[in-house]
Amino acid sequence: MGGRRPGGYHSIESLFVPLELGDEVVLELVPAARCEVHLDLEGDAPGVPAGDENLAVRAARLFFEAAPASASLRIRLRKRIPAGAGLGGGSSDAGSVLRGLADLVPVEDLRLRELALRLGADVPYFLDPRPALVTGIGEQIEPIVGLPALPLLLAHPGAPLSTARVYAAHDEGAVALTPSAPPPTMRALSGLRENRRSVPLGDLLAILCAVRNDLEPAAARLCPGIARLRERMSAVGAAVVGMSGSGPTIFGVFRSEAEAERAESVFGAAPPVRAWRTRTWPSRL
Repeated sequence: MGGRRPGGYHSIESLFVPLELGDEVVLELVPAARCEVHLDLEGDAPGVPAGDENLAVRAARLFFEAAPASASLRIRLRKRIPAGAGLGGGSSDAGSVLRGLADLVPVEDLRLRELALRLGADVPYFLDPRPALVTGIGEQIEPIVGLPALPLLLAHPGAPLSTARVYAAHDEGAVALTPSAPPPTMRALSGLRENRRSVPLGDLLAILCAVRNDLEPAAARLCPGIARLRERMSAVGAAVVGMSGSGPTIFGVFRSEAEAERAESVFGAAPPVRAWRTRTWPSRL
């Protein structure tokens, strides 16, 4: 991760990969005398705003400011991704709303990306989610090809972690500590840039093992359960273990679906800890 920019955003250098795990977003747009946005929130969604603060609602309102329409929009949002998990749940909801509305009310792609970035650094990615290297403040998205679907086991300690708190803790630590060597993340991933064919699983796992999440030390100070989940994930045989986004979700990458299934059965998650199996989306060759 790079330094902090004017305006509060940080420069990032990340590999973004979409998951099969996802929320369900359904849009119902009907003519109306004035623009209205309603949200029906479904599923187990503790901590998810149910009103105007919800990122999906904010995305819809911002869209209608840019592309005025006399319509009433109902958003049916079934949550499966926990709030404050570092999995991009809110950002993916917002991106889905923008993408869906653009199919109904045409807007230029550039304008849509501008709206997405106003909502958050992760939102532009979810306008067209696919494996990608993401840099800048989230607006520079470079799709990569050749990545297979990867079996994952996710583990969440049971309490949300604020992205803002994690970044603040990271910044405080960076000031207090002696500067370290540049992170190896983008050097490890640079070989994927020019790749135009399938990446062998062994090579990909070696690359991922060299990737470091610069936010993890700060997140672990705020949430000690992260370190315990990382140890458990390694103990059940994950080939790669890391923290997703700003945490606190820990992921384990496995060599096969059978290994991931066995790991889930012995992981031993008990409330409030949650563990569930999913897969990444493969690249589009």
